Amino acid sequence: MRGPTVTLFALTTVFFAGWAGIVGYSSLVLGHLRSIPDEETGNFLPPGASGLAIEGQRIFVANGCVYCHSQQVRQSPLTTDLQKELGLRATVPRDYLRFPAAFPGTMRTGPDLTNVGLRKPDANWHHRHLYEPRVVTPWSIMPAFRHLYDLRLIQGQTSQIAVLGLSGPHAPAAGFEVVPTGEALALVAYLLSLQQNYPLPDAPLPAAK
Repeated sequence: MRGPTVTLFALTTVFFAGWAGIVGYSSLVLGHLRSIPDEETGNFLPPGASGLAIEGQRIFVANGCVYCHSQQVRQSPLTTDLQKELGLRATVPRDYLRFPAAFPGTMRTGPDLTNVGLRKPDANWHHRHLYEPRVVTPWSIMPAFRHLYDLRLIQGQTSQIAVLGLSGPHAPAAGFEVVPTGEALALVAYLLSLQQNYPLPDAPLPAAK
């Protein structure tokens, strides 16, 4: 009986050591983090997200975007993220207070999205990209998310939120338009909100050159 007892004890020890390292440590060290007042504006940092952007995060997860895109500008000198201009500064745990869930990511099949709202501030660009990625990036391997859009017959004036600039075989036929659904609008609001252009005590912005 000694062999099974030792094995069970070893497995239990490994389990609790892993739990302490991942859950316990995170709770003790990171669980106390809160937003901090911004003395210049009277608001809080990191800034809060709109309800539409928070809903967009749910759409982001539901469509599997988390599997191909990270949201973490990693520290130098361990990586070249800052040299690649993925962000003005490295990401810190407090940054993830903005949204209900955090997606630092495990791989970058597509580009990091930490600051995609700064790199691509045009909502129509994101709608074109989601509707057909190859319209804006011919070599993209990203799947199209056309199920988030409606192809409608134009009745009277064109919709003010219709997707513009679709070309080639992906352009709507004459008399039709591509209009984002509520889910597409929320997803783009989330992408546009991904901006880490604010300072934090543990992650100040670099001095202007």
